[in-house]
Amino acid sequence: MWSPAAAIPPDFGAGAVFLSVLVTQLGVPLPAAPMLVLAGTMASMGEASYAHLLLAAVGATLIADSLWFAAGRLRGRRLLNGLVRYSLSIDTTIRVAHKVLERHGAPILSVAKFVPGLGLIAPPLLGTTAIDARLFLMWDAIGASLWAGTWLLGGALAHDEIVFFTQFVRANGGTIFDVLAVAAVLFIAYRGICRLRFRRWLAHHRITPMQLDNMLKSDAPPIVFDARPRSVREKEAYRIPGARLLNLDSDEPLAPAVLARSIVVYCVCPNEATAKRIIKRLRRKHLCHAHALKGGLDAWERAGYPVEPLSAEFYPAHPGGRDEEPPGDEGFPVRAGVPE
Repeated sequence: MWSPAAAIPPDFGAGAVFLSVLVTQLGVPLPAAPMLVLAGTMASMGEASYAHLLLAAVGATLIADSLWFAAGRLRGRRLLNGLVRYSLSIDTTIRVAHKVLERHGAPILSVAKFVPGLGLIAPPLLGTTAIDARLFLMWDAIGASLWAGTWLLGGALAHDEIVFFTQFVRANGGTIFDVLAVAAVLFIAYRGICRLRFRRWLAHHRITPMQLDNMLKSDAPPIVFDARPRSVREKEAYRIPGARLLNLDSDEPLAPAVLARSIVVYCVCPNEATAKRIIKRLRRKHLCHAHALKGGLDAWERAGYPVEPLSAEFYPAHPGGRDEEPPGDEGFPVRAGVPE
């Protein structure tokens, strides 16, 4: 009976797993799961060692994540912005990662690899915090072991099906590497299509800093909302002049005064992934004239436009741990009673 070892020699199994996982964890959009599943099948047939395969996967993950952690500590949020800009996982935003890590801390690393995008963002994001590197490595090792072990176990449990499939591929003149290559191409193509659709959406729903500046100087200036996470606002305590805080947790209806005016939303994401989500929520409230600021607050500042400091009232405490926006000029939730 033919086995996966015909495609990957047993003495190269751990090396192939190490290389595949390392490349994936460094941010290359190539899934490592198929290689881990194949390796698990090899181990179940006695052609590779579970321990060696697991150590190879965990070692590669720790190396890659340690590099991301160090880069985050050295480069901070600018590195995170670059990841969001160039990552094909456009549906995962810095805001989501911030909220998850603020709620759960370093232990989230134990499951981060199972969440698309979060596994890449979490190490550099934690690098921007004061977390001890040893604590980071401990939780990262736990998470890497659970993630790699799950895929290896899946390959072992699906042993019969995978062997049948590899036999079918070989009978038709292919190899398992051909299958992995096709899977990688399809994965990249899917992400590329998502990116293209996202850019087309942005072309119709975002404005440049220059356009916003002109709008603010017009006779009917828009309402500008600051949708940055609270943790970011505390570190970068400034805003576009007159910007008001957007309460994403409010489900109350919008006031007529808001429905009658144009709205511009900005955040910290260079590709406006968070702004897209916000605008969709506003559209569900029948607000169809909201726009995202291209490049967020960073682009506004780089273009030389003015910013102003935030007052203490911009971060009021809330007993439940959520932002509670004050009324008046400093900021307000998107709900009834918004002042004009």
